[in-house]
Amino acid sequence: MGRQTFATINLTALRHNFAIMAQFAPASKTIAVIKADAYGHGAVQIAQALASQVEVFAVAFIDEALALREHGITQPILLLEGAMSAQDMTCANKHNYWVELHSAEHFTWLRALEEAQRPTFWIKIDTGMHRLGIMLNSAEQVLSTNRDLLQSNTVLCSHLACADELHNPLNLHQQALLRELTTTFNLPLSMANSAGISNWADCHGSWNRLGIALYGCAQPFDNTTLLKPVMSLHAPIIGLRHIEAGESVGYAQSWTAGRPSTIGTVAIGYADGYPRHAAQGTQAWLNGQLVPLVGRVSMDMLTFDVTDLHGVQVGDSVELWGDNMLVETVAAKASSISYELLTRISPRVKRRYIA
Repeated sequence: MGRQTFATINLTALRHNFAIMAQFAPASKTIAVIKADAYGHGAVQIAQALASQVEVFAVAFIDEALALREHGITQPILLLEGAMSAQDMTCANKHNYWVELHSAEHFTWLRALEEAQRPTFWIKIDTGMHRLGIMLNSAEQVLSTNRDLLQSNTVLCSHLACADELHNPLNLHQQALLRELTTTFNLPLSMANSAGISNWADCHGSWNRLGIALYGCAQPFDNTTLLKPVMSLHAPIIGLRHIEAGESVGYAQSWTAGRPSTIGTVAIGYADGYPRHAAQGTQAWLNGQLVPLVGRVSMDMLTFDVTDLHGVQVGDSVELWGDNMLVETVAAKASSISYELLTRISPRVKRRYIA
């Protein structure tokens, strides 16, 4: 039993989202990105649930991939940050990990291996993100120098820097730069993330990389209103207090009642991953109605004004985000993004998986 604070993971919604997003690019193959413990949803469980739909998974680095193999995940796994050492390159070949090469050192490590020991690899090109990748002004030279290493399944990939800004011209410019390079070297490409899949057909490549939309977060992506939230975060009311006008709630008296009020104390806080900087008035869903957050977010507890609800009882479950309160909405009230809120759900919160 214990504390009845749960993140419920809806695997039917997950599979639905994958199918919906794949339909936007029927000529492409869709990779499911399950880095950062599948954005807080549980990488092993998410991979198992998608095993019949997904040909390739993607994670950030080799440690995440090893954990999946230890739990019986057999699909190829793309390492988005590439190899961290020459040993990683050898390990990748052994375990069928696909490695993104993004530095001259990576080509050196690859060339040092016998051909049969080389893993499947992609080559990352920096088209404007300026984070990782072969710089564009040297890409043709690097590719020409290493042409003998290229395989038929070597993919040129890049990453959209402003995908959340649908009208930013950099998006189309990056696409054009990568496509020109792939045409020159007759190689397949991968550029589209969730926003790229749904918004720019020109961005679709041989492989698309589906991340945040897989988990039902649609904003700011157009045409994705059919997505369903995969995670619902719930916590119970563990206390009710009636206070008079002029009395305050929480640390530093940050909220003062303007009328006689009923305050519901909820068993979740920033140690569980609820955002510490959620603003006063951030809403949650209780008994079919929205209720506002009052007072500061504490380590283990939140307080909501439930004055206008009738029949509220200790034990009632509050939805912090999910089907009725989008995680994107909560994130905006905390000057954050859905990615951060989902990945910060702590191990204190029990996960429940429903088919």
